[in-house]
Amino acid sequence: MRLKDKIAVVTGAASGIGKEIATAYVREGARVAIADLNLEGAQAAAKTLDNSGTRAMGVAMDVTQEDQVDAGMAQVVKQFGGIDILVSNAGIQIVEPLDQFEFSKWKKLLAIHLDGAFLTTRAALRQMYKQGRGGSVIYMGSVHSKEASVLKAPYVTAKHGLIGLAKVVAKEGAAHGVRANVICPGFVRTPLVEKQIPEQAKELGITEEQVVKTVMLKDTVDGEFTTVQDVAAAAVFFAGFESNALTGQSLVVSHGWFMQ
Repeated sequence: MRLKDKIAVVTGAASGIGKEIATAYVREGARVAIADLNLEGAQAAAKTLDNSGTRAMGVAMDVTQEDQVDAGMAQVVKQFGGIDILVSNAGIQIVEPLDQFEFSKWKKLLAIHLDGAFLTTRAALRQMYKQGRGGSVIYMGSVHSKEASVLKAPYVTAKHGLIGLAKVVAKEGAAHGVRANVICPGFVRTPLVEKQIPEQAKELGITEEQVVKTVMLKDTVDGEFTTVQDVAAAAVFFAGFESNALTGQSLVVSHGWFMQ
């Protein structure tokens, strides 16, 4: 029970990595707010974790909208009594060559990843500072926070940006006992990645099987996808590591796809 009595907000948690992190947090003793654009999905996910509503709740939140973020975080504070952990996980992927990328799609992706991280962080920090008991802010980066791939210009840009944001939060939050970290997963076979396989096959002129073997998993040590459980374990580790020894650091979880 490494997170006993902690209160966590996980964005984009109605499915995929976010849902697995929420599941792991509840298992470790935390109360968890599943914040998602899809309220029904968030509520359903919360119900699977705790049917009583005392350990998990669903919250409607478009992380690009300031009023929705502030209202959603206030709802969590009202129901659970505070916020100790923020996992900024909401994200999308759009795969296209840079010279063909529509500006509107560029802005949409950056808004979800970066504006969303800023707005949720600001709201969480205000509450954490007020509480005076410290906290943990965790960003869902990627191996693309460290490395680049073709067809992913805005995604790579945004994921690099999260590392910079985490470093600032680590420095500013230290006086208040707030830590900040970035988890950088390799390819996790979520719906987000499944969608990319045929898209990349089309853009690169290869088969979907070749995309998996020669693009996504080529540089891993074992030819395996990173699992949602792998990522959730890292999220539990950072949230439960209460000294400042690791603040401002990022951790790559990629089966060796990228090694620092």
